Amino acid sequence: MKPFKELHLGEEAIGGLSAGVIGTIIGFPLDVVKTRMQVGSVDGKQNVFAVGRSIVQKEGIINLYRGIAPPLISLSILNVTTFTQYAYYRELYNANPGWDYRNFFAGMSCAPVSGAVSTVENLIKTQMQLDNLKPHKEFSSSWNCFRTLTQQHGLSIIYTGHVVNTIREASFIGPYFLFYEGFREMFVQVPGINIKMAVPVAGGLSGALSWFISFPLDCIRAGVQGQTLPPSKGAVEVLQGLIQERGFRGLYAGSSASIARAFLVSGSRFSAFEAALWMIRGGRNYERHHD
Repeated sequence: MKPFKELHLGEEAIGGLSAGVIGTIIGFPLDVVKTRMQVGSVDGKQNVFAVGRSIVQKEGIINLYRGIAPPLISLSILNVTTFTQYAYYRELYNANPGWDYRNFFAGMSCAPVSGAVSTVENLIKTQMQLDNLKPHKEFSSSWNCFRTLTQQHGLSIIYTGHVVNTIREASFIGPYFLFYEGFREMFVQVPGINIKMAVPVAGGLSGALSWFISFPLDCIRAGVQGQTLPPSKGAVEVLQGLIQERGFRGLYAGSSASIARAFLVSGSRFSAFEAALWMIRGGRNYERHHD
């Protein structure tokens, strides 16, 4: 295993920052649509495009980006920590390029730290998105939402849904990096496909498949964090309620928006990450796993 200082974690951090900013800007509008569909605030028979069109017509296009500040900040931090952690754990476990199960465990090992960051971001984002539906909005901004919730309920309120969110992170990040490493290595072996084509396609597929796997947990997480706070239901009660009201299919409410978003965001995220590394390294070692 390489010594810690030879892992170039500073480079990985800059790549993660680029991935976080680009991915958030591209994916946030679809995330708004997904949240509305998950918590049942729209007609369950409406598709992604109908919900998105309804939001634009009734609330204005600006509301597709209302509440973006917390995820823009937190997802930038999240991607920095996740990509640097993954680089470290990948070396620690001596994982190889391609379909190596150790890439899965390297990804899962990132979940505790990632969950600590994303729980707060998800709570504020969910509360802001659902606040749009109220006749009289309670929060004027993301910061106002954070301050209001902590003043009314104490600092611990921002970790509502933390356990289910951290489990969701583990179920997402593990497959996420396994799929990316596997597809990336597979595609570069195909004649006519270079690394610049392989990265966004492998990234998109890894995001879509990983979201499909973890989506039921995200639906439960949205149900817990989308309640009027303090929450009256825990994750198990939310799960039971979803199944009773919508059946098991209810656990995938809004999944089409999420999976479409995941493909776009993850493709752009890995492209931004790899491009940042390429620029930092002056065009050398673009295929970073074969250094």
